[in-house]
Amino acid sequence: MNAPAPGQARLFLDMMAAERGAGANTLGAYQRDLEDYEGFLATQGSHALAAGTAQLRAWLASLSVRGLASASVARKLSAVRQFHRFLYAEGHRGDDPAAVLEGPRRSRPLPKVLTLEEVSGLIATAHARAGEAVSSFAEGARRARTACFIELLYATGLRVSELAALPASAATMKGDALIVRGKGNKERLVPLGEPAKAAMRHYRAALETASAGKAGKGPGTAPPPRARWLFPSGAASGHITRQQVALDLKDLALAAGLDPARLSPHVLRHAFASHLLAHGAELRIVQTLLGHADISTTQIYTHVLDERLKSLVRDLHPLSDGSGD
Repeated sequence: MNAPAPGQARLFLDMMAAERGAGANTLGAYQRDLEDYEGFLATQGSHALAAGTAQLRAWLASLSVRGLASASVARKLSAVRQFHRFLYAEGHRGDDPAAVLEGPRRSRPLPKVLTLEEVSGLIATAHARAGEAVSSFAEGARRARTACFIELLYATGLRVSELAALPASAATMKGDALIVRGKGNKERLVPLGEPAKAAMRHYRAALETASAGKAGKGPGTAPPPRARWLFPSGAASGHITRQQVALDLKDLALAAGLDPARLSPHVLRHAFASHLLAHGAELRIVQTLLGHADISTTQIYTHVLDERLKSLVRDLHPLSDGSGD
């Protein structure tokens, strides 16, 4: 058996990064999926340059035997399809054995959404905790940071990766919009209200106080931390990790009497979109705010519109009996 040409998967990943703007997380997922596929082919005495459609079907069947969810199978198949399309387009193969494959049928789950009252309760709890007397300046800064998290996430619909990588200059912005660098390294403007801006200022002041206390100089005597990021940390990236944001929100949920399983950064992104649509925002505007490349991704939130329209007809139609039937 002839060995496949070296580095084809790497060339594919380089193309995805350079031409399609794929981020580190996306590239990592593609790499794992291709390693899974090529590992299976190796057990069959084959490789990506020689595999036929029958072997691809056998690989798909093996995923089901391993108990992978249909969403995971569909994602892996998407990566392999794109890889084979690349091999064909670059002349490494004269055919595309993945072109005729169909992925598993899957229904897209509706996003988990908090009610407006629940979000209001979380925000109120976060600010109340940030205003309480605490045992250390560091704890005060952490609580102010959590209040800043929830204000920003709900006010903007940012992805958690976008939130974590906000620059320190965001806290001193003069206008009413943030410049956010999202997926594919694409920038977009996101409007920002006064409550979120105030939360950033309060957090940075608390961080300054904690920094001064740590240096033994007393609160208010040290300059603001000269950090590149709004949420600096000791992580390799220099800014807070997505995992820490999620943990802080779980802690807030417990304090607010909400099931921690119901709260995450992405749930707040869902709440931002759903609540905007429920209050009359246009789908295209929400798409732009969320940074979705395809409006079909945003359309998952239209279930809130369906419920709103049903309520309007039930409550306002002159011939409605109000029963909802």
